[in-house]
Amino acid sequence: MASPREEQDNPYRHVVTPRSLRALRHEEGLLFPLSYEETTALVRAALDEDGAFDDVTTIATVRSDRRAHATLVARQPGVVCGVMLAIEASRQLDESVNVRVDAEDGSRVGGATPVLFLTGKARALLSDERVALNFMQRLSGIATLTRQYVDAIAGTRAKILDTRKTTPGWRRLEKYAVRAGGGTNHRMNLSSCVLIKDNHLAAVEGDVAVAIQRSREHAAPGVKVEVECDRVEQVERALAAGADIILIDNMSLDDMRACVKLVGGRAKIEASGGVTRDRVRAIAETGVDWISVGALTHSAPALDLALDFEP
Repeated sequence: MASPREEQDNPYRHVVTPRSLRALRHEEGLLFPLSYEETTALVRAALDEDGAFDDVTTIATVRSDRRAHATLVARQPGVVCGVMLAIEASRQLDESVNVRVDAEDGSRVGGATPVLFLTGKARALLSDERVALNFMQRLSGIATLTRQYVDAIAGTRAKILDTRKTTPGWRRLEKYAVRAGGGTNHRMNLSSCVLIKDNHLAAVEGDVAVAIQRSREHAAPGVKVEVECDRVEQVERALAAGADIILIDNMSLDDMRACVKLVGGRAKIEASGGVTRDRVRAIAETGVDWISVGALTHSAPALDLALDFEP
């Protein structure tokens, strides 16, 4: 258990007892997206896939009564995400494992920074290592990349949004990682809001007014209607037809500024397409409200994490 002085110096440092995943503190709005049952099932499937309950190397070389201490360490600066899953991986192989959390989801860490301290059965810590790291490296990579984009537009009015370009089955986790990095979630799935794209317009002979009218008739009250536009004149038509959000896709910076002036605050403007870290600041400075970045979830590099065992 951390000393009172340590708790004062680092409010994130505390002990998680077995099965008490919900004991972790969270910043407002950053709640782990899976239920306890979903978390258990997901981690169990990953452990089964890896053969963690029949780890022939560890069973052959490590005595069953041997205990060990290990530290999960960030080897490069970044934003931590996936702590719940790492704890659950350890717990499923050793219900008596003790875990001390030094960096919760959403915490920025430097290189060579401890994230978790674990004490328990040596066999369990060795056998769950890869699953715990796989979860955390992927999600921490997304959180880290998101934070880099968020930092790049600091001081502007814009927000960084994710997209639906997520790993199948992992959408809630990956969008949670975006929030851990300071980003904002766009629509969770196709049923959560209306987004009329060029292929939808082709089905109504390009008549955006008809597309919006039909969308409002079908969608639940209060659901926002967004229209994708790739030319300034399309923005004018979408605005006249009553779009709540206008998605300007792959436009030049000059055209983005023209769209912001044309809309004049009557609808939200989302910019997408060709968004890179080098260009995102300039896009934000055009005055758009949102910037959606598919790379947050489809191209984030894993954060370098490792589990180091004490001799």
